Amino acid sequence: MKNTNGHIKELGFINEKYKKSDIIEQIKLLRKKKNAVILAHFYQIPEIQDIADFVGDSLGLSQQAASTNADMIVFCGVHFMAETAKIISPEKKVILPDMKAGCSLADSCSASDFAKFKANYPDHIVVTYINSSAELKSLSDVICTSSNAVKIVNSIPLDKKIIFTPDKNLGAYVMQQTKRPMIFWDGSCEVHDVLKLENIIHLKIKHKDAKLIAHPECKAPILEIADFVGSTTALLNYTQTDKSKKYIVATETGILHQMKLNSPEKEFIIATNNETCSCNDCPYMKLNTIEKLYICMKYEKPEIVLDLKLIKEAKKPIMKMLQISAT
Repeated sequence: MKNTNGHIKELGFINEKYKKSDIIEQIKLLRKKKNAVILAHFYQIPEIQDIADFVGDSLGLSQQAASTNADMIVFCGVHFMAETAKIISPEKKVILPDMKAGCSLADSCSASDFAKFKANYPDHIVVTYINSSAELKSLSDVICTSSNAVKIVNSIPLDKKIIFTPDKNLGAYVMQQTKRPMIFWDGSCEVHDVLKLENIIHLKIKHKDAKLIAHPECKAPILEIADFVGSTTALLNYTQTDKSKKYIVATETGILHQMKLNSPEKEFIIATNNETCSCNDCPYMKLNTIEKLYICMKYEKPEIVLDLKLIKEAKKPIMKMLQISAT
């Protein structure tokens, strides 16, 4: 009997028979045997972050994997991230622990719907956030990340009009920073978009000595009162170099693991809508578990398979971004 990922249904058996430490040791053996590299996004559970070869943001992880001689990339993240790894390293096998690990933001903008939307603005440059499907990337002129989006938009000639997709909150932040008018696709990340200003203000009042740091996928009113706005990597770096001892963190809970590892003397408070809310947990990121990681490495499934033509078309705007970022 097979589960929805196409794996042998072993999860219950593994949970009953093996300790977590035993499974971790088996993963290490499989990594060596199969010449695999394990990538973990900052939003993964701590156990996966701890066993990974690289921990980071999605594009950086794909680039690090490409620089290795690994035959197989095990991407502990969500589907679009594994696709990006395949686009950058088409010669490597790319697998992920759970094929259901999607993304509310990427899913909010299908390629077919966007193609119709784009047809209404034939003279516009399409800037697409990397949190998007391979198909949407292939319809784009240039990709951006949350860390380089401002630079990418600033590189576009002033006489060119811009569509920014799929995150309207990140787009609004970039527009505010660059003063460039843009057309937005109406998409957002459910983890960041759900945060409410009044609850953030309540936290700031309760923790007067804490700095508010926020990801630009949050809504504009939250970003306006933040002490620092940046990508997940930028938020982590800020907490390491800043002199404050206490932070309210407006992004997904997974990043707290790295923040605490790097700055154990500091206090980190996740920004939620109430004290019992788990709204900052990305339900898709949390689908990946140590048990699923073991099974996917054992059977090398589920695998990301992309058409070579799609890989070629989706890679163009990524390479355009890297070229601009390097200047």
